[in-house]
Amino acid sequence: MTLDELGIGESGLISAVGGEGPLRCRLLDMGLIPRTRVTLQKVAPMGDPIEIRVRGYELTLRIEDARKIEIAPEVEGR
Repeated sequence: MTLDELGIGESGLISAVGGEGPLRCRLLDMGLIPRTRVTLQKVAPMGDPIEIRVRGYELTLRIEDARKIEIAPEVEGR
């Protein structure tokens, strides 16, 4: 599953960050690295962009970029 497939209020752990070159570096620099917990906070009225909570701050991403981030569903009790 990818980051854009989370529902509002749902969380997951980043399993892989795709993209190439500068885009991938930018995503990693923003704190979107594997094994990091993310929560979908808001979705814009037209569906793009989305706002996620990562490492204690809110980050807004385009859907196109969110599709490059693989998410593993968060396991209860961890």
